[in-house]
Amino acid sequence: MAEKKAAPIKVAKKTRAKTSGSKGVAAHKKVEKIDLQVKSPLRKAHAKEAESQKVPVVGIGASAGGLEAFEQFFTNMPTDTGMAFVLIQHLDPKHKSILTDLLQRYTRMKVTEVEDGMVIEPNSVYVIPPNRYMSIFGAKLHLMEPSPPAGLRTPIDFFFRSLAEDRKEEAICIVLSGTGTEGTQGLRAIKGEGGMGMVQATESAKYDGMPKSAAATGLADYILPVERLPEQLIAYLRRTMGKEHITPTTTIANADDLMEKIFIVLRSKTGHNFSGYKPSTIIRRLERRMVINEIPDLTTYLRYLQEAPEESVTLFNELLIGVTNFFRDPESFEALKSSVISEFCKTDRGDRNVRVWVPGCSTGEEAYSIAVMVQQETVTREGVGSPSR
Repeated sequence: MAEKKAAPIKVAKKTRAKTSGSKGVAAHKKVEKIDLQVKSPLRKAHAKEAESQKVPVVGIGASAGGLEAFEQFFTNMPTDTGMAFVLIQHLDPKHKSILTDLLQRYTRMKVTEVEDGMVIEPNSVYVIPPNRYMSIFGAKLHLMEPSPPAGLRTPIDFFFRSLAEDRKEEAICIVLSGTGTEGTQGLRAIKGEGGMGMVQATESAKYDGMPKSAAATGLADYILPVERLPEQLIAYLRRTMGKEHITPTTTIANADDLMEKIFIVLRSKTGHNFSGYKPSTIIRRLERRMVINEIPDLTTYLRYLQEAPEESVTLFNELLIGVTNFFRDPESFEALKSSVISEFCKTDRGDRNVRVWVPGCSTGEEAYSIAVMVQQETVTREGVGSPSR
């Protein structure tokens, strides 16, 4: 009887142990399976974004006559360059755009009207939708409503500046046909970060306002008829990112004697001495000019600088690029306002004028920003005269 009672107890213990163990394993496997199902799409999304950040992004701005320019550009652009093209054109904010459908006729690349948060892919064309500003952050294009909603809008400059901030020296912009001056400030921003700028030759543009304004800065690396821009763009990318990549940084950094000779040439031709400029800025600008002119060493570039008068002017302009805008570096301006301007304006100065001197203010945006803050502070305080200048 004792043996008969003992047997079921042993069996029950083994069964519970086996059941408990098998359920534990099964549950563990199930959790692992669910975990993989959740993480896998995230991993794929992150991998896709990481790859997209390596895609060369070309911002193209156009206004009046832009459709004809786009047609000629993409008719001459191969479909397998690995680039992504972001098109910003002035569009009627109240009407649906058909630009996407029209452009699809001229290229086999996929043409898409941008949706907020869209991830950039190679060999693709992205078109800004009406009544939106667009920016780039990492691998994504982001849309936002214009602010203020009415008045002068500059979506081309807005995107070019965003591209400059995001891609730095890898940023590329192209200014095509259009009226007005938009695209010029965006070109300055991209050149300020060491990027590359192209402009449609005015004689080939249906409306030459935008190309003429951009070309007048002296900062455009290439000014060509629109049908020749694709070939030059591809050649440039081959030299900067492909097999023909030129990396003269070490040579420049260690060539003190050659650098001094370049300063001498610049001083004799422009009257300016750049020897006291930040070395890293000088090197970065020289590297870009060497890549643009397909010159692999500093000795050859020095000779080219001596023989080509227009190169001295171009290098001079690039070294003087000022990267600035209104209220740049908001935290610094806020600190200035709270710790200096507010305290300064507390004192009653009667009708006396207040003058603020700003050294090294480049094109003036930062000086005017300070003037605006002083003006705003004084008008909120009774008995304090407004600054005249």
